[in-house]
Amino acid sequence: MAVAEMTQTTQYLTFKLGEELFALDIAKVREVLDFTTVTSVPRMPDFMRGVINLRGSVVPVVDLRRKFNMAPSENTVNTCIIISEVTVDGDTTILGALADSVQEVIDLGPENIAPVPRIGTKLRTEFIKGMGKQQDRFVMILDIDRIFSADDLAFVQTVQAEPAGAAAS
Repeated sequence: MAVAEMTQTTQYLTFKLGEELFALDIAKVREVLDFTTVTSVPRMPDFMRGVINLRGSVVPVVDLRRKFNMAPSENTVNTCIIISEVTVDGDTTILGALADSVQEVIDLGPENIAPVPRIGTKLRTEFIKGMGKQQDRFVMILDIDRIFSADDLAFVQTVQAEPAGAAAS
């Protein structure tokens, strides 16, 4: 959904990656978990940290810092996993996204959301819905459905199809 298509106030969950503030539409967020042990799976793409067992289901965990080519960080007491629904090509997948910390839920109306600035032709920004303005700061509103490609999610769905014990061993 482009900024021009946003016509009503929407709630967003804000979180930090480094010093940058990001937001996800709260409708795409299922829950926020404290960081837990993530089981590595061989031959995963670099941005895939592994899987967790969420009430008997295998849930892949992605590192948004790696996906966005940001410097890696150490896990802290504030590190958390945002469990969200991602839809690509009509397929919905549950996955966890690592965040340095979750901040708050905010309301942003269309008057507080600016289009993403065009910065040359090589910078990919299709996964950013807009730039939210809250007080004296900007919040990058992510389109979680556009961060990952169909190939990325095909890999995730392969991992989820494995029995919980097989992925965790």
